Amino acid sequence: QVQLQESGGGSVQSGGSLRLSCAASGAVYSRNCMAWFRQAPGKEREGVAALRVAGVRRYADSARGRFTISLSQDNGKDTLYLEMNNLKPEDTAMYYCASAPGYSSCVDFTVYKYWGQGTQVTVSS
Repeated sequence: QVQLQESGGGSVQSGGSLRLSCAASGAVYSRNCMAWFRQAPGKEREGVAALRVAGVRRYADSARGRFTISLSQDNGKDTLYLEMNNLKPEDTAMYYCASAPGYSSCVDFTVYKYWGQGTQVTVSS
């Protein structure tokens, strides 16, 4: 079992920045791949950024150059971050943290199985 809890969402103006956090705990093997997704009203959920612990990273085209995914590990409790800069109104969405087992291809957004509750990001023009 994996527990994922997001925080850090909020409302910002276009061009602003936010840092999202996701506190992750539970089965370590099920957290070897971690990612951020988002879902805007009326749209499908989409992958934003993903990483393998101590390994590769992948960014969606919409995030590359503006967002940075990173992971902090401390005594079995991990915190996944998403640093978001130069935010645009089209970045407005609910943002979700997700994880997948270690045998997965972490850069494949379809493999993610465990989900947090989400944190809302709203960017105004």
